[in-house]
Amino acid sequence: MSAGYWLGVDVGGTQIKAVAVGDGETMAGEFSAATGDDGGGAWKGHVARLVGDVAARMGAMPERIGVSAPGLEAPDGRSIAHMPGRLAGIEGLDWGALFGVEYPVPVLNDARAALLGEVWRGAARGARDAILLTLGTGVGGAVLTGGRLLRGHIGRGGHLGHVSLDPWGAKDIVRTPGSLEDAIGECTVAARCGGRFTNTRELVAASGEGDATAAAVWGRSLDALAAAVVSFINVLDPEVVVIGGGIARAGDALFGPLTARVRGIEWQPGGHTVRIAPAELGDLAGAHGAARWAMGGGEETRA
Repeated sequence: MSAGYWLGVDVGGTQIKAVAVGDGETMAGEFSAATGDDGGGAWKGHVARLVGDVAARMGAMPERIGVSAPGLEAPDGRSIAHMPGRLAGIEGLDWGALFGVEYPVPVLNDARAALLGEVWRGAARGARDAILLTLGTGVGGAVLTGGRLLRGHIGRGGHLGHVSLDPWGAKDIVRTPGSLEDAIGECTVAARCGGRFTNTRELVAASGEGDATAAAVWGRSLDALAAAVVSFINVLDPEVVVIGGGIARAGDALFGPLTARVRGIEWQPGGHTVRIAPAELGDLAGAHGAARWAMGGGEETRA
């Protein structure tokens, strides 16, 4: 293939993922590379080389490139304005100069990009109102409402992991007391179980094997998640709640009991219930969303 493709690049702390989308929105290739040195800024060279390698394999540079990255986007949507402590040099980075292209490169927060990818090709395909929660070390989130990604005044919109479920709880990394992130994120597993487990996989496995303490801790985590989900439903009225991230790999141990808990407390006008679905695109969701974003030039893009 020589030309006529769009490239979505998702920059993570350990891996860079990219997808090429050809004419007719067909998949033309998937690519990845290690991010490399986070603190020293060497990661920028790895991203640029990956784009160059893709161009060499495809026979030409992309028509457009879109980028998914952690942090708050700048108001003009062309860079990340705020990302302290990770990916040195990402704040204010000129992506067009990095890639050697003359057109502006649209940049999207990674959770928003993942939601856009799921709306385009995944579990929320075709939805106009959808929520994404990513359950991992922390809890990420994004919101699509009326077909538009929610950003808010300075870009904080959709940070669903930092809602408060306990006003008397300990403050999380953004100073929210008793947050959803602290209730189910992997960052607090050891604290929640008195040091017995170091990650959610171990906790869920022990719960499934009949460990009463593990079952109680996991149950409380699911109670918190269900309470948050129904709160989001009441505020945002989505068609679907998509759940991804490493903890979502718990499968039936997560989705079965979570759905039952949500149904028990969900407001159901006329018997209506909101679908809760596992993410379908996995680690490539952000790259798919960035490609879709590039196809619209950084403007709102319907699935």
